[in-house]
This record gives sequence, structure tokens and C-alpha cells, in this order.
Amino acid sequence: MGTRAGACLRLAVLITCVCTNAVTMAQELVRFDSAPVRLGQLQQRLARERGEAPKAADTIEGYLAKPEGDGPFAAIVSLHGCDGLSKDDRKSIAQSVTGLGYVSLAVDSFATRGIKDACTKPMPALMLARQGDALGALSYLSKLPFVDPQRIAVLGGSMGATVALQLASTHHVETFDAPRDLKFKAAVAYFPGCGVASEELIVPTLILIGELDDWLPAKDCELWMKRRADRGAPVKLVVYPGAYHAFSVPAFADGREMYGHWLKYDAEAARKAVEETQSFLSAQFSR
Repeated sequence: MGTRAGACLRLAVLITCVCTNAVTMAQELVRFDSAPVRLGQLQQRLARERGEAPKAADTIEGYLAKPEGDGPFAAIVSLHGCDGLSKDDRKSIAQSVTGLGYVSLAVDSFATRGIKDACTKPMPALMLARQGDALGALSYLSKLPFVDPQRIAVLGGSMGATVALQLASTHHVETFDAPRDLKFKAAVAYFPGCGVASEELIVPTLILIGELDDWLPAKDCELWMKRRADRGAPVKLVVYPGAYHAFSVPAFADGREMYGHWLKYDAEAARKAVEETQSFLSAQFSR
């Protein structure tokens, strides 16, 4: 997949224009353990009877950047799309997030697993693993002296946005062996698949999607909003009229078909989405 073609499925394109005055920040390659799936008592007993040792947690790579100063800062865990995390993505994410005054941790769920992309076939096991990766990143950030553990949000695009919605769902979070008192402050999802989320979320969530998205349809999100009937944490769904999947990607100014779906940049929708993201995060981090 070419760099320009793959850009739509990556996270960096969602937030590169969030802060035009951001300066380039140094990135540090860090490693942390993905949160393992919690085993029930029966599963644990059977494993002991078979003499099986507990499965070691997956080691995940991420790219950490921080604003100038001592903090403690709010932080954002960024989740890439189905074609992975490129060097340019890492740079853009670090610059944009730190430019807003937040610590940035861009999670690379593919590098240590030897995955190149996951765009062409369903990978439910990978989706579950990526939730564990994000929770591992949350745990890692919470232990850093310059991060406020009570102000960490998750932000994803496309596949990463779908994972973010799963993380905002009660039944998904309870699947993992992670500290019960540690959770994301908020979630931001750019054009996600809403069908995976439970109807009652546990953290405030912002969903941004195009009306004409034929990859992850906005209608699914609208139906999900009706079913949830304002239960659980507050959710704001913003549907941009006339916008397609990857509406925030300038590389698709002329539109392009990928994997049987139409992707097209929409400057007005992109601008409004950036404003929504900034306002939402600022409000959540101030509470």
C-alpha cells in the first residue's frame, strides 16, 4: 500500500491540523505489556491441571512525546488504523498532541506481531488484542511522573476508532486483567464501526463520521444512538452532511476508491471535526 493511499486509514491524518503552531517534539520508543485477557476461575483451574504456565503478555511498542515542562499533563493514547503506524504518522501525532499541551503515546499494535496491515479481512482476535494494547498504554502512562493518571484519553481513526469505542464499553473493559480503578477519561472516534460498542458506555465519547461513509456507515451509529437511549456516559455523535470515509485526509481531495469503498476529503468537515475534538478534550480534561 502506498504512503498516500494508506494515509486515510492512519491516525495521524485525523489530528495533524489540530495545532498549526506545534513544534516538532522528540519521540521516544517505549515498550510496555499489553493487558492480558482475564481468565475465569474454571479456566485457571483447568490450566493448572494441565500444567500450563500463564501466557506471557505481548510486548507492544509505542512512541512517546511530551510538551515542555514538568507537568503533570493530560495525555492521549493514539490508535492507528488497519494499515499500521508509519514514521510520518508518529511524527505528526507527536507534533499535534504535544502542541495542544498533552503527552502523546502512539501505540503500534502491528510491529511486534509482524503484521503489515489488517484492511482486507475480519480479525476479531486482533481487535481484542488491540484493546489490551491500549489498556497497557494507559497503565504505562499512569506511572509516569509527568502524566496525570486521571486525565488520559484514547483517540482512534477507522479501525483504531472502533477499538476506542470498544474500550469505552463496559463489557469489553471487564474482559481484561487491568486495574479496576484505572480507566480512560474520554474517547474520540473518527469514522468508527459503531456496531461493536455496548449500548451503555463508561466514559464520555465523541464520534465523528461522514453521512456518506460507505465503509463504516453513519447509519449504524445513528441506530446505535437510538438503542442506547442516553444510558451510561454521555456520547456526542456528529454526522457531517455529504462527507465520506476519511473526510479529514487532504490526500483524497479528488476522491479515491479503496477496497471497494469511496474515500474523499472534505475541508469543511475536517475543520469542524478538529474544532469538535479540541473542545471535547478540553472540556473533559478540565473536569
